[in-house]
Amino acid sequence: MARTPLDLDELVEHWTLLKDEQALVSGKRGATRLGFAVLLKFYTQYGRFPRGRAELAGEAVEFIARQVQVPASELGFYDWTGRTVEYHRAQIREHLGFRECSVADAEKLTTYLAEHVAHKERRPEQVRVELLARCRTESIEPPTAGRCDRIVGAALRAAEESLTALVSSRLTVESVERIVALVGCDRDTRQRGNGMIL
Repeated sequence: MARTPLDLDELVEHWTLLKDEQALVSGKRGATRLGFAVLLKFYTQYGRFPRGRAELAGEAVEFIARQVQVPASELGFYDWTGRTVEYHRAQIREHLGFRECSVADAEKLTTYLAEHVAHKERRPEQVRVELLARCRTESIEPPTAGRCDRIVGAALRAAEESLTALVSSRLTVESVERIVALVGCDRDTRQRGNGMIL
């Protein structure tokens, strides 16, 4: 499916470098200057960094390139891996007040989702939406897609285990004995039907 081109209003609203952002960009040159500015504006809009050049709208790159006075073609020389981009990401996170998702953050997010979301919402895609919203609220950079899946899965399992424990704690001893007898009876009946008798 083709992407809808960005109009001038969208470019001005989401891709204009603000005064404090211009100060951050000012000490950089060439492809580094443009790459940093693109990373910064992408992050402020989406709450994460782009995975590479292919994720960037050409109109947005052109719009930013004019602001930083670097030809848009220079972005082809920006190194998307290595120490420079990691340093740029750290600068941007610090400027915006975000941090990378630590192990402790992931555990805290899992607990939050299990207690406040997954006990009533069982669709993983909806729990993921809540995870990303919570990351933004807590000023945590969203984890990678695979890590998000693991956090969502852990939250769903924890919520299920919690519900199971709650239900089982409310059963009387007599009810448990009757359920066990019923399950045992049903198993014996099925095995006899298959010609297997224990």
